[in-house]
Amino acid sequence: MDFKIIDAHAHLWLRQDTEWNGMRIRTLENGRSEFLGEEVQMVPPFMIDGRNSAEVFLSNMNYAQVSAAVITQEYIDGIQNDYLEEVARRYPDRFFVCGMCDYFAEQVAEQAEALAARGFRAIKIPGNRLKTDRQTVQLTEPKMMRLFETMVRCDLLLSIDLDDDASQIAQMEEVLAAFPALRVAVGHFGMPTRATWMRQIRLAHNPNVRIESGGITWLYNAEFYPFAGAVRAIREAADEVGMDRLMWGSDYPRTITAITYRMSYDFVLKSKELTDEEKAMFLGRNAERFYGFRRLVELPYIKNMSE
Repeated sequence: MDFKIIDAHAHLWLRQDTEWNGMRIRTLENGRSEFLGEEVQMVPPFMIDGRNSAEVFLSNMNYAQVSAAVITQEYIDGIQNDYLEEVARRYPDRFFVCGMCDYFAEQVAEQAEALAARGFRAIKIPGNRLKTDRQTVQLTEPKMMRLFETMVRCDLLLSIDLDDDASQIAQMEEVLAAFPALRVAVGHFGMPTRATWMRQIRLAHNPNVRIESGGITWLYNAEFYPFAGAVRAIREAADEVGMDRLMWGSDYPRTITAITYRMSYDFVLKSKELTDEEKAMFLGRNAERFYGFRRLVELPYIKNMSE
């Protein structure tokens, strides 16, 4: 490959111990977690202590020849700002980390400004978690609009996963109209297995918006590798907004309970639906420019013992 691979959507935590919508999420053992009322295999079973650390991820990245990764956040993992600040300090050339605010609180703009002062360059909003039985946060309500104004002023990038109905798409269109300078990465590839996904993709007609594919192998898990439906979705999205607006993401580590980390991108490399130049753009070059990576490491291929 004459390009370096960048993962635009991954997660890190040392332990899950939180709740969402009144339900518990906590680390158990053998890679399992108590998750919203059931026990699930949250991470691969060899992560016996449930620690989804930067060092374990770096080992996976090095093996799969992934030079860098963008670490997003999710309410179901608990707010990980303290750990991710440490990760960014220890591995500045390998990880671009997103801070996260408590969007159910009133002072979210002030929280974002404090995160910027700590060195965070992006803020994550898990939009699909902003509706609970007790409260719904609209992206366009006053406190959130103050947040976006603060983000533009502090030059903070927005990483956001939108709900899979149309309501937040319309809200995001309103936000982009009010703050055209806001840089936005929309996650989960717009949820391509849902009816409204192309409306999310069309947000990338805005020059400061990109779409990243974190979770796409989960969305097409029923058809499994080599994820022909996912490749068709990438092709369709590229035809709509241009391949230069699209980026690969793995949604590590949850997705690698079903596949290996390398498999989460090599179905793209092996596809005949995309040109070599399109693969290079999607798998690394677009993210390199959008997130401002400067010193990407060169990773050699290490032969498997079984080869």
